[in-house]
Amino acid sequence: MTRGLRRTLAALLALIVLLLGLLLTVTQWLPRLAGLWLPDNTRVELTGTPRWQQGALRFPAVRYLAGDCMLARVDNAAIGWHHQRWQLNAQRVQLNSDCLQALPSSQSSSAPRSLAEWQQMLPGADIHLAQLSILPWQQYAGRFDLTLDNTAQRLHYQGDNLQLDARLAGQQLHIAGLQLRHPLLPQPLTLRGDVTLPALVNGMPVAGELEGNLHLTQWPQPLTLRLHWQQQQGTLIVTEPGDAPLLQLPWQVDAERLQIAQGQWRWPQGATPLSGGVSLTLAHWQQGLEHTDISGRLNLLTRGRGGIGNLVLSVGPGRLSVDDSALPFQLTGESKLAEMQLYGSLPGVLHGSVSDPQLSLKPGALLRLRGRLLETLDVDEARWPLAGVSLSSRGVSGRLQAILQAHDPDFGRFTLHLDGRASDFWPDSGRWQWRYWGRGEMAPLHARWDVKGTGSWQDTLISLDTLDTGFDQLAYGMVQVAKPRLTLTAPVRWQRDARHPAFDGSFTLRAGQTQFSYGGWLPPAVLHFDAKGRDPSRFLWRGQLTAEAIGPLRVQGRWDGQRLRGEAWWPAQSLTVFQPLLSSDLKMHIQSGTLRAQAAFSAAAGQGFEAGGFFAVNDGSLWMPDSEINGVDFALPYRLKDHQWQLGRRGPVSLRIAEVKNQFALQNITADLQGHYPWRETQPLTLSNVSLDLLGGHVAMPLLQLPQHAAARISLRDISLSQLVTAIKPKQFAMSGKVNGELPLWLNNPQWLIEKGWIANSGPLTFRMDKDMADAIVSHNVAAGAAMDWLRYMEISRSWATLDLDNLGNLAMHAEVRGTSQFSNRRQSINLNYQHQENLFQLWRSLRFGDNLQSWVEQNATLPSNKDRKP
Repeated sequence: MTRGLRRTLAALLALIVLLLGLLLTVTQWLPRLAGLWLPDNTRVELTGTPRWQQGALRFPAVRYLAGDCMLARVDNAAIGWHHQRWQLNAQRVQLNSDCLQALPSSQSSSAPRSLAEWQQMLPGADIHLAQLSILPWQQYAGRFDLTLDNTAQRLHYQGDNLQLDARLAGQQLHIAGLQLRHPLLPQPLTLRGDVTLPALVNGMPVAGELEGNLHLTQWPQPLTLRLHWQQQQGTLIVTEPGDAPLLQLPWQVDAERLQIAQGQWRWPQGATPLSGGVSLTLAHWQQGLEHTDISGRLNLLTRGRGGIGNLVLSVGPGRLSVDDSALPFQLTGESKLAEMQLYGSLPGVLHGSVSDPQLSLKPGALLRLRGRLLETLDVDEARWPLAGVSLSSRGVSGRLQAILQAHDPDFGRFTLHLDGRASDFWPDSGRWQWRYWGRGEMAPLHARWDVKGTGSWQDTLISLDTLDTGFDQLAYGMVQVAKPRLTLTAPVRWQRDARHPAFDGSFTLRAGQTQFSYGGWLPPAVLHFDAKGRDPSRFLWRGQLTAEAIGPLRVQGRWDGQRLRGEAWWPAQSLTVFQPLLSSDLKMHIQSGTLRAQAAFSAAAGQGFEAGGFFAVNDGSLWMPDSEINGVDFALPYRLKDHQWQLGRRGPVSLRIAEVKNQFALQNITADLQGHYPWRETQPLTLSNVSLDLLGGHVAMPLLQLPQHAAARISLRDISLSQLVTAIKPKQFAMSGKVNGELPLWLNNPQWLIEKGWIANSGPLTFRMDKDMADAIVSHNVAAGAAMDWLRYMEISRSWATLDLDNLGNLAMHAEVRGTSQFSNRRQSINLNYQHQENLFQLWRSLRFGDNLQSWVEQNATLPSNKDRKP
């Protein structure tokens, strides 16, 4: 090997070693080399070793830092040369706008380059970024494709919420399509048009014409957006096709300020049309956001109750900053709507980062409301003192108060107070503690009420820690309840976490004595009530009601957000505990018996209230001064739906009474009831199996159906006249024997209660007149004296009476009597015809039947004819 060859090989080997050393240490020397051209306080960091692969130099991760803030991060970048063009690809590029404030300000005093010069410097290159995101607007991340050369530049951006196609040739920028999605917009905002850029890159666009479509949830048709300008002035217009502009903002711009003057807006949607003006000035705008002075004014005109209202929002002068903004504002004036008036004075300041601002209200901040809030609720005044309250993306902080004074024309006046403190509170985030109190009146119930309590909202947990509310009394119709009061037995907890939802709480309702207008009363009552479930729209509930010895009535059910379902049980209990429900004036005393009941019910908005169950009394006994009722068995199965009762759904309503001890003793009373109430033609109500034993005989009514198309026939069989006379106890006469009868009963006949009824003897009857009565008739009426001798004792072989009773109580009766009289060992045939008219309702007031008979005999008795005499 020659010496020259050895030197060549040694030099080549040294070059290889040098290249390998540079590649192995590239993560150390390349960032330092790049730092020679980077701004002060910035640096580049490489993660992983670059490598050459498929004709491109690949970098696993590159970070660009401004101070300690990562301004940019590039993952899996590759630089290569292909088809005479540079190729730059990256899997992900992330930029953080918050780090821009860490960049040093430019001190260059050289003249800015023209747009044409920059375009001539551009190499032919294709840039493809699989994902580009800019914080804090990462929701607009997407794929970025840029094609560069010195004649034209093309940009295509494709993201879920942002899409853009544009082409720049010289100073002419053509936007083929811009599409922006936002949660507040039902459909994307679209723009298209042309823009003429300035000759210098730091100037404003010279002219432009952009058009687009805007969709709003509150607007039935798409709106047209048009932005045009020429030199230093232009107009932004938003219109509905074929209508006047909804928004019109004329603007002017120069080197010192950007100004919107005499802008107009209107909102014709809704019950109350809204309109107003806009003015905005941005001074020193070319010096950047940090040095721009902002001032402006926006007003809102409303027309409603009380005339025209004007609400004005004034901002500035102040500044917005990426670090610490300071923009004062004040909202003052009044808004008058159709039924309400809103008054406000809200001074405050907007501070903090422009990407995450905070709004703080100053002393004197107050909102007031008057007018009709609901259909029947008039707000006399509602006040919200808001001094010291702050609002940010983290939530609301500060003292939250509210005072409501209102009245309902039918129910009365009331006042409610709410006072609490919030710390970074949003629904299900942060903390809000409160207490509340108030009082009012409930005019229909002749009652005054009060309420107080405490609660909190901590992240996803809402707690009602205390509750104490009630009335001094409740008086409605025939009922008066003393001091009902509702309290918490256990705090109400609502856990709103979607993974572990829960809701529970316990209540106690206590009431004093309940008085009824008829004289009865209910002892002090207590209702214990528990609820447990997922949330207030879905839970199970259980309770128990007692009133000293009465009860317990147990209830349970569930609420699913639309329908309330439940069941109630009343275990068998002695009837004697219900003695207080009876008025002392009735002089009734419950001696024995048991009661039990069961019910199921449901209620919903479209359905109303439905219920079904049974009510039963067994072996009941009731004592009164002049009577006694024993052996009462009563069963009431029922169903209630659509305000209609179905009585005896599976079996009839059944009443059985063993005996009623009274002036007329009654035994073995039965009655069955089945059907609907109120009744209809297709859903009748039927009373059947009505029967009782009376005066040694039997009374029955087989059937009464409502609506009534046929008379209900009351039959009398073997009624003993001797027992009737014994019960009435007349002194003037005595009778024996039995009678039958039939009384056709009408309840809805336009004229009759009883039509064509009859009563007749069942076997022989006897009639004996008291001697003193006969002697008295003779002494008062000489003409009737002879006849009285024949009526002192009669044996009746035939008696027949027909009667009619109209619905006014007028009774018309025709009677025929055939019999034989015996006096002084002589027998005489007797024929009596009797017609009588009297108001039966008045007759009930007197049972002096013997005295009435004596008066009739005195006026109508005559001597018998000779042909009727028998030896």
